[in-house]
Amino acid sequence: MPACAPPRTQRPHPPHSPPPARRRRFRIEGADVSASMAVFLIALPLSLGIALATGAPLQAGLVAAAVGGLVAGRLGGCPLQVSGPAAGLTVVTADLIHRYGWQATCGITVLAGLAQLGLGCLRVARGALAVSPAVVHGMLAGIGVTIAVAQLHIVLGGSPDSSVLANLRALPAQLVHLHPAAASMSALTLTLLLAWPRIPGRTGRLLQRIPAALVAVAGATATAALTGLTLPRVDLPSWGSHALAGLPEGPVLGIAAAVLTTTLVCSVQSLLGAVAVDKLVAARPGPQAHVGRSNLDRELLGQGAANIVSGALGGLPVAGVAVRSSANVKSGAVSRNSTMLHGVFVVVAALLMVPLLEQIPLASLAALVMAVGIQMVSLRHIRTVTRHREVLVYAATTLGVVFLGVLEGVALGVAVAVALALHRLTRTRITRDEKEGVHHVHVRGQLTFLAVPRLSRALHLVPQGAHAIVELDGSFMDHAAYESLQDWQSAHTARGGSAELTGRRSGVRTADPAPSAACRCRPWTPWRNHQSCFSGAPSAPAARAAHELARGISSFQRNTAPLVRAELARLAREGQRPSQLFLTCADSRLVTSMITASGPGDLFVVRNVGNLVPPPGEEHGDDSVAAAIEYAVEVLGVRSITVCGHSGCGAMQALLAAGPGSAVTPLKRWLRHGLPSLARMAEDHRDRPRLAGRPPADAAEQLCLTNVVQQLEHLRAHGPVARALAAGALELHGMYFHVGEAQAYLLAGAGDGKVFEEVTEDGRENMGAVEEERSPV
Repeated sequence: MPACAPPRTQRPHPPHSPPPARRRRFRIEGADVSASMAVFLIALPLSLGIALATGAPLQAGLVAAAVGGLVAGRLGGCPLQVSGPAAGLTVVTADLIHRYGWQATCGITVLAGLAQLGLGCLRVARGALAVSPAVVHGMLAGIGVTIAVAQLHIVLGGSPDSSVLANLRALPAQLVHLHPAAASMSALTLTLLLAWPRIPGRTGRLLQRIPAALVAVAGATATAALTGLTLPRVDLPSWGSHALAGLPEGPVLGIAAAVLTTTLVCSVQSLLGAVAVDKLVAARPGPQAHVGRSNLDRELLGQGAANIVSGALGGLPVAGVAVRSSANVKSGAVSRNSTMLHGVFVVVAALLMVPLLEQIPLASLAALVMAVGIQMVSLRHIRTVTRHREVLVYAATTLGVVFLGVLEGVALGVAVAVALALHRLTRTRITRDEKEGVHHVHVRGQLTFLAVPRLSRALHLVPQGAHAIVELDGSFMDHAAYESLQDWQSAHTARGGSAELTGRRSGVRTADPAPSAACRCRPWTPWRNHQSCFSGAPSAPAARAAHELARGISSFQRNTAPLVRAELARLAREGQRPSQLFLTCADSRLVTSMITASGPGDLFVVRNVGNLVPPPGEEHGDDSVAAAIEYAVEVLGVRSITVCGHSGCGAMQALLAAGPGSAVTPLKRWLRHGLPSLARMAEDHRDRPRLAGRPPADAAEQLCLTNVVQQLEHLRAHGPVARALAAGALELHGMYFHVGEAQAYLLAGAGDGKVFEEVTEDGRENMGAVEEERSPV
């Protein structure tokens, strides 16, 4: 610097500009560290056991576990799902190794990863959820049976064959040549695995923090070392001789089928596992961290990248693993750092713990994997598919996987599911009977053109001039059936008869009654504007209102009371036992029983202007809502509370239009409990609640959504609610009802997310997920 130059000084910040933002340091939550350690202790023995079950080098299991944690954990769309070698891939990988060799199998894994990347870019991840749950459960059960039968030979001291039938045929000879040392270590492993989670008392609760899988394998290893038993143990060759991926050789169609099978199994298990993790996070008790819902397309991209890296480095195929993911969520993980840390721990163990790992008996690992395979045949899933009359699909898929292969078994299961759906579509029961001069035609099932001849025969047996009621009990009616019903109704009415179409989702428009006709509204038919039935009422407004009230009560006593008298008498004897507290707006257009399909005794309803929940302890607060909450939670013992907002809410519009200096009225004093919602909407621009698939229509709708989230926070602050939530005895739900569209939306994540998901006609936001491993770990 020249001597004449003035010394360089720091330029002061402008007086009104904020100081420069400091760089955020990378921070790992303590909950993520503890959760990653728990997952690592489960993943280490399972990864070695799954590698043993496939016939791959044992290092391949550690490579896949590390890559699944680091790559899929960092890039995947489900932050808390743990990926790695999965038991559901054991049969597929073992068959590939038997056919093509290990290095070619790694190459197939790389190609499967590329296929997953392509599917992720095409954004077809949601399509995997269209697979019937019975097919998925059956596939996992078939894989579990195959694993258990194969590992039983290693448990007894022998070596398995590649075929289930061959293993079953060789089992008597294996029992004759039993290896006592291997059988004893296997028995010890299974005993510890089953007994560890069942230790009673406070001591048991403390000990159960250590994974049962680790205790079982460590116990068998220590026993074998202390007693000096001679039996096969883990053999981890030097990493310098570890085999990497090679190009598969063979028929192109065979390799393509192998890639397709690996892609299918990896993708379906990972995507369904991500959905299951979302449900586990939503059901987790206590205050929730902001764990977002899974992005399934991103999850597919992350799994594809992990399979490319794992296959290239000589690892097993990677998929989301239910046991490790469940342990991650239950251990309190709050971000993807837990999954990545578990991968780091696996790398450290693979490099520094080789002498210790080589002391593990192979029979102990085989017993662990056999237990996982047995648990994959879930009795709960069998009961579920039996209840839904899909046990044939489940059995066909299971047997197909066991005796034909995974891809063939899944194809067989899908074919049986399609055939069963077509059979149900064509199986429609149509009956006719007469009661007190009224002819009833009952239609049960799907009404398609195939049932039109039988429907026409039944309808034409109704005599001319008679009153007929057609009861439709089904969820689908095609155009041919619709026209047949309409033509018959028109002809029957023209000949002096009367016809009434009732039932669930009849989909048939009936003619409106003439102004002079008596009210034809029935208590349980599809809802319509009942005020139109009273067009003959007096013209004066006050007299008309009184007349409508009297006519409505008279209609209830005549039509509805006989139908509900027995049920109300039972409720009067037993007292009210509602399962839900439903807190919603006083708006006259919200009919709670209609939009929730509930009946007497189901809901404990609290209505006020704006569905507001005043915070507890507020001076000059309103205790009526707090009293209802206390009574519902502590006296009635409700299991859930729902805060329901709606479109076109006058209270929210009044909040937006309120200005300073206006006169204080009772309504404005009440609406002050909505001011936090207004402030929340003004401050939280980036993470505002929204409807799935579209932005809010205007500021009023945005405030309605924000208000539901804000009132849920007020609700958690009430003492009875906080205590019930801490005990796991209560759930909170947010709901939004669009009046004009007659569409209900549920707040994702039981009130802890920021997206209102549309509720579909089958009552689900998405398909239920599947656990692909269920073991006592």
